[in-house]
Amino acid sequence: MSARLNRKDLLDVETFRSAALAAENPIPLFKEALGNGRDLLHEFHLGGGAPAVEVTQHTWLVDKLLEVAWEIAVRDHPGRDGAALIAVGGYGRAELHPYSDIDLLLLLENRANKETTAFAEHLVRFLWDIGLEVGHSVRNLKQCVSEARDDLTVVTNLMESRHLCGDADLHPQLVARIGPHRIWPVRRYFAEKFREQQSRYSRFEDTAYNLEPHVKEGPGGLRDIQMILWVTQRYFGAGGFRELVERGFLTQDEYRSLLRSRNFLWRLRASLHWLAGRREDRLLFDYQREIAQEFGYLDKPGNLAVEQLMKRYYRTIKELHLLNEILLQHFQEAILKRGRSKSVLINRRFRTVDGFLEVISERVFERRPFALLEMFLILQQNPELKGVRAQTIRLVRANLHRINAEFRRDLRCTSLFMEIFRHSSGLTHTLRTMNNYGVLGAYLPEFGRVVGQMQHDLFHVYTVDAHLLFVVRNLRRFAVQKHHHEFPLASEIISNLFKPFRLYLAGLLHDIAKGRGGDHSELGEKDAYRICKHHDLSDYDARFVAWLVRNHLLMSWTAQKQDITDPDVINRFASQVGDQEHLDNLYLLTVADIRGTSPHVWNTWKGQLLYDLYRATRRALQLGLNEPVNLDQQIRDIKRDVMHIMPQSSLNKKGVETFWEQLESDYFVRNDPDTIGWHSEALMNARASEIPIVEVRHLARLEALQFVVLAPYSGQLFANVAGAFERLRLSIADARVHRLDSGMVLLAFLVLIDKNTETRASALQLLARSLRSKILKPDGNAAHSTRRVPRALKHFPTPTKVSIETHPSGNYSIMELVTRDRPGLLHVVATGLIDCKVELISARVSTFGERVEDIFLITNRDDEPVTDEQQLHCIEHRIVDLLDNPEKKSA
Repeated sequence: MSARLNRKDLLDVETFRSAALAAENPIPLFKEALGNGRDLLHEFHLGGGAPAVEVTQHTWLVDKLLEVAWEIAVRDHPGRDGAALIAVGGYGRAELHPYSDIDLLLLLENRANKETTAFAEHLVRFLWDIGLEVGHSVRNLKQCVSEARDDLTVVTNLMESRHLCGDADLHPQLVARIGPHRIWPVRRYFAEKFREQQSRYSRFEDTAYNLEPHVKEGPGGLRDIQMILWVTQRYFGAGGFRELVERGFLTQDEYRSLLRSRNFLWRLRASLHWLAGRREDRLLFDYQREIAQEFGYLDKPGNLAVEQLMKRYYRTIKELHLLNEILLQHFQEAILKRGRSKSVLINRRFRTVDGFLEVISERVFERRPFALLEMFLILQQNPELKGVRAQTIRLVRANLHRINAEFRRDLRCTSLFMEIFRHSSGLTHTLRTMNNYGVLGAYLPEFGRVVGQMQHDLFHVYTVDAHLLFVVRNLRRFAVQKHHHEFPLASEIISNLFKPFRLYLAGLLHDIAKGRGGDHSELGEKDAYRICKHHDLSDYDARFVAWLVRNHLLMSWTAQKQDITDPDVINRFASQVGDQEHLDNLYLLTVADIRGTSPHVWNTWKGQLLYDLYRATRRALQLGLNEPVNLDQQIRDIKRDVMHIMPQSSLNKKGVETFWEQLESDYFVRNDPDTIGWHSEALMNARASEIPIVEVRHLARLEALQFVVLAPYSGQLFANVAGAFERLRLSIADARVHRLDSGMVLLAFLVLIDKNTETRASALQLLARSLRSKILKPDGNAAHSTRRVPRALKHFPTPTKVSIETHPSGNYSIMELVTRDRPGLLHVVATGLIDCKVELISARVSTFGERVEDIFLITNRDDEPVTDEQQLHCIEHRIVDLLDNPEKKSA
């Protein structure tokens, strides 16, 4: 396909103008011209045409259509004297992407009257009729100035304006009246724009490294480029990157990098618009794979095409973000500075100038390469500094090649790097700045390889490097006094931690081997040990950090996928941990790691699981791993604790004990005393007429609802109850089944809720009644949930896998299910188990983005582990069929 675009092919202006003016109804002609022009632009785009040409030519096409439309409107509708059509905003910049807003201002010399209002309405209606989606306003000169004076966005839009049609004298008057000598002086304009950028960054959590980034608004995106141009125009009176080069604000290399990055983002944005058929500036999963293919990327072993595209995107915005920082700091010095500069000497290599760090000589890094790391330690030790001067940032970037093998072996460099980790504060900010300037990835090549690396799943919403730095931030946050209320246990542990720098190193290194193929924990363990030894850590400390990297998933996996009420599970985990020091560090790393994957992954339920595992393991370590658990004594202690916490005024001790006699010992081990007390109080006086009994309570500390159901045993009971939860749109996180000697079954459920869930007593009573009603009238179609599957899930197919093994105790089997998350999952699984004549003991639901990795404890109908080959085959194939091939309804 041709990558050239001839304007006459796009629109033969004179031929079109003559035909449109002569036509009784010109609308079809306009539609055809616009459609043909956009088709050619799309072909040009798909053929690899230059993005700058595409944007410019699209702007030209719309300009010419508007000129003819204006001519027709003026001919047919008088009343346009003293009026002009002005392009504003992005259209005013002549940067019109396929479905960008076409923002127009009908500028009047005087106040609007009936004629001008009618003219404006006719023109805008005509433009919409021909297929142009315009945003418009009608204002006279005085109104424009008044609104611009009060609104930063308005004055910015008008700064970018250009004349299209009508009275040519009005636009220069407008430009003169909104100039910095009249409104929005340069200092005020820059300060407000800078604050606006900081606010915009905060909306994206100060990172652009999201799975579905916003190409326009995100940090490092197109808005950052526009920010530079706006300030340039306000300061110099003219916009353009070339202006910055000529005035010494931008080097030739930076100029080329800026244009290259802008053109990549322009092409990406155009691809999004063409694919969506509308204005779409979010790089959604819906389009990522197709755009990667369009850009020529191919899947490689261990490196998907979409991951290659996103890595280029993330590295592009990182570069743009840094150029934005350099240029805005130049502007700060030029615009905001008053009086003489104040310089303070720090050492023979650095000084501060007006609160910014600067090298004393442009040859400092050439003569003393270790200063490339020393600079960051100085920043960390002097938090009052505003940052690094723009010219010094440039020198850092120009000298990155000096960070080579010899540099990494230099004792001064390794000492400086470790001093950064040992310093009492500022570690997160320092590491982020090192990463932004390219120093961290150059010094640690293993880190450099994961910069911008996407993790193509819904569990990790950040790139690997961004995730690693978030984890370090979370670890440091535990140690900050004002944040102690967030995670009291973590803050207490870290305040007494020996050599916390080891934990911070583990946080930085724990995912450093991702993307290489193989087990990243095992590969990372080797990298971590080598890096630590290279930095002169003792063999014990190096192995300690390497152990944390190797086992950073162990505690999360155990808490979420094992029955942590089982003493054998606790003893096995305690044996793997070994001692309290390893347990403390692993707990902190685990909490920080889960919280660093996504703002939405952490919840209080996961926090409680980790806390329970930590507490049980600490007790096991205190008692000694060789000390056998006395189950009878443990149950007696639990019963005593339950009796103590139950309301004493209404306690029927004999009734409670009678109820307990019907329960197996396993019930007391697998439930905490508070839950046992609640169950006992709610169920011990149950009447046959009330069966099934359903009770619910709100657990504020877990942000969850706790349900208990007492009903006669039936093979269909669990599936029916799970279906009832689905019909109420409630998602089960934990389920347990306990049989009573009386032939009844106690089902215990935990349902996670959000802040909008009603938890008043009356609402909970209504919920319990509704659940009971649905249990009594089960719906055979509950598996076909009416809940909408989230859009993003559709782009991450996860084939269902079922694996079954006998628990070491020999009492039951463990079934692990890996599949795509979906509504009604537990009901479907329960149905499959019924079809294979299998009993469910408990279910633990763990969601990791688009995947669920659920654990089910099951037995055959003789209460024994499932070992029969035919029955195992039935389970595995039936559940896969129900989940992946729902049309197969019969077993």
